[in-house]
Amino acid sequence: MQGILVPITFFICTFAMVFGLRYLSNKEKMAMIERGIDPGLNKATPKPFLSLKFGLLLVGLGIGLLVALFTVRGVFGQEMTDMEEGQSVAIYFGCLGIFGGLGLIVSYIIEKKWLDKQG
Repeated sequence: MQGILVPITFFICTFAMVFGLRYLSNKEKMAMIERGIDPGLNKATPKPFLSLKFGLLLVGLGIGLLVALFTVRGVFGQEMTDMEEGQSVAIYFGCLGIFGGLGLIVSYIIEKKWLDKQG
């Protein structure tokens, strides 16, 4: 009995979610048309620095992985205990967060300088 209820419930919930999202999207577009706003206008705004942002983020993550690798090998050496392996995982995630964040900060600085120069 339970084996058949799960797929049926999943199908009904998925259908209800898709129907609800389409219904609300249509309702929003109709309200925009009634007010004289073009509903397709907000979807076509260009994002000129999106590739720069993702590029700097990935470069920062790559540098973070390299720094973490060299840090783990320098601090712990070749033979690691279970506790040291757990600490090395923390170093990897910490470096990923730090250098990924630095990449996004550099992207923000570049965008801000460009916008200040334009206006």
